[in-house]
Amino acid sequence: MANRTYANFWTRDHSEATIIERFKRLLETVPRSASRSGFASLVIRAVSPAEAPVAEHDLRGVTLGPADVIELAREHLEADVAYEVEAYWDLWQRDADVGAWQRLPERLLLTFTGNMFDDGAAIKDGDFIADVGLEHLYTGHARLLGANGARSAPSDPVEAEFLAVMTHEEYLYEYYEKTRLNIEQLLGWVRAVEQAVPLETYRLSSEGEENFEARLDEILAAR
Repeated sequence: MANRTYANFWTRDHSEATIIERFKRLLETVPRSASRSGFASLVIRAVSPAEAPVAEHDLRGVTLGPADVIELAREHLEADVAYEVEAYWDLWQRDADVGAWQRLPERLLLTFTGNMFDDGAAIKDGDFIADVGLEHLYTGHARLLGANGARSAPSDPVEAEFLAVMTHEEYLYEYYEKTRLNIEQLLGWVRAVEQAVPLETYRLSSEGEENFEARLDEILAAR
């Protein structure tokens, strides 16, 4: 299964009184996809992730802005509640069928949690958690990108074929450039969140990188 990438945010003075307005501001910062600009769903959970949702809203085909989504969430305003919003933003990806890079929709899952949800898990995991897409969209495959130039042989034949093409200099340059644009979009969004809400701190991580932020810096610095 492909690795995922996450952004975790801890806000100052997080409370039931501030959660809804801050969630609205955060939703307003997301650069949504050109082709899938609407929010796809809102799921509201109480007590813990293991519990069945207390409300589910399928928003596909409905044009709702952040304020509209927040009004739906406001109906279940409690300290032990988590709000999950599915959206999409566009990232550079190489379409193997046409052999070209395109900005294509990538799923975002945005979760804002109350202080009491899941026994106060927000203390460790953050008040606002974003699953921002597949790891390789920011790091590349098999550590091909980066100053160390390390390469590992992938077991997946499709990935192996992709890397065989990308190792050619003319393709490798474009691979770097498109990946850097994805990184810059992620970092630009983090800066927008910092301006939108009062943050204590944030963390970028992924399932496959021990130090995801250092990996991004390595790719941005490579020439």
